[in-house]
Amino acid sequence: MDLERVQRALSRVNPRVAGWLFRGIKRVPVVARKLEAEYAGVVGHLGDEMGIGGTGLPVTTRLPATGRPRDEVLAALEGCRDREEDRWKEGFASGAVYHGDQGHIDFLSRAYAVHSQSNPLHADLWPSTVRFEAEIVAMTGHMLHGDTAVGTVTSGGTESILLAMKAYRDYARRRRGITRPQMVVPRTAHAAFDKAAEYFGIELVRLPVDAAFRADVAAAAAAVNRHTIVVVASAPSFPHGTIDPVTELAALAADRGCGLHVDACLGGFVLPWAEQLGYPVPPFDFRVPGVTSMSADTHKYGYAAKGTSVVLYRDRDLRRCQYFTATDWPGGLYSSPTFSGSRPGGLSAACWAAMMATGESGYLEATRRILETASAIKQGIAGIPGLRLLGDPLWVIAVASDEVDIYRVMEEMSHRGWSLNGLQHPPAMHLAVTLRHTVPGVAERYLDDLRAAVGAAGGPVEAGRGAPLYGVAASFPVRAVVGDLLERYLDHLYDLP
Repeated sequence: MDLERVQRALSRVNPRVAGWLFRGIKRVPVVARKLEAEYAGVVGHLGDEMGIGGTGLPVTTRLPATGRPRDEVLAALEGCRDREEDRWKEGFASGAVYHGDQGHIDFLSRAYAVHSQSNPLHADLWPSTVRFEAEIVAMTGHMLHGDTAVGTVTSGGTESILLAMKAYRDYARRRRGITRPQMVVPRTAHAAFDKAAEYFGIELVRLPVDAAFRADVAAAAAAVNRHTIVVVASAPSFPHGTIDPVTELAALAADRGCGLHVDACLGGFVLPWAEQLGYPVPPFDFRVPGVTSMSADTHKYGYAAKGTSVVLYRDRDLRRCQYFTATDWPGGLYSSPTFSGSRPGGLSAACWAAMMATGESGYLEATRRILETASAIKQGIAGIPGLRLLGDPLWVIAVASDEVDIYRVMEEMSHRGWSLNGLQHPPAMHLAVTLRHTVPGVAERYLDDLRAAVGAAGGPVEAGRGAPLYGVAASFPVRAVVGDLLERYLDHLYDLP
């Protein structure tokens, strides 16, 4: 079977009908076998282009008969680190590593090591870890003008969002009797909301965005109904770095009797300080009446080690709906505040340490450096013919083009060592500016490479490491095919050579 021919045929019909037809023909065994063969070729090619799976170590598929010397194991780990760290340390990555100073890394590593054995599930054994988490929540809430807000520490932004959506679902069922819940979510909101909808059986109603990529309030007013449990706003959105109209959406949600969740995973530790520095930051936090919950990632611009975030609620009743309790288990009474039972207390200790050591002055200074660098990058992009900025972002800078293939530009940037985020609807790429980009010379190198990449994008382009996945996705109009490819791409990540 020729996958391209199938695509061409299905692209002539309504996308929903095309998806239904495609799922139907996949059930035919001979068709399924041929599709899998073609998928394997595409995914294998993508994996090769993106350099996935290489560690420089022998492949291990079973436990060693006898344990290897610890020094040897550590040397293997350090070798992987040495091969991989240059790109992000030199500022070639969008987001990913938000601080990256070696002194800061060593400090977090030491804080983790001190509490590496702790587990907040056992509050009697490690009361200090429980205290660290309570203080992380309190400090984050105070920063976001929620002095009486409550919350929990989670493993990351996705878990924070999932927990909040689960809490709204259960709250609406208990308090309002809603059994067919809906959430109203801007098109540009994080994919974690799609995941929550799928996991928890919540209908996801998508909102269009305006020309500045901000949620359409009028469309939200039309979408909210008696089944709506929560409206979502981003501060800012991951794709384009724009802040949704939180004040208007919160007023709408309050008037209709539902919640308003502000996803500030990306901006929670930037926007408060940007406002103090005089940048135009619209109201987005608990100062806004009607905002009932927020998410903010400590492991991004909070400069903690990877694996922590905070979800906040305006009141305890809503937070209680995210908890899990088991009262009749033979193993005893059981309760956990988040999805995990056992959790790495060392990460909570390192998060607390990062916040304590950075302090308000440190976050203010880091934000100043990031926003000044972002302003210089935006000015530089404005001077590159063929490129245009999407929206009016502060530091998450999305770039598109009406004159050149932006995915080819992204491929050219990958040839020059850059790891950027590809976007779609419309095709674009973005750079989330971090402290790594504030190092002298990095912003200038980005602009020089971008200028050269735009010039090269008009000619033949060899496959790069970052853009191929988006190029393939753009070439397949039937999204069911793209979904199949993504599932097999994830399989490929776990396949050993």
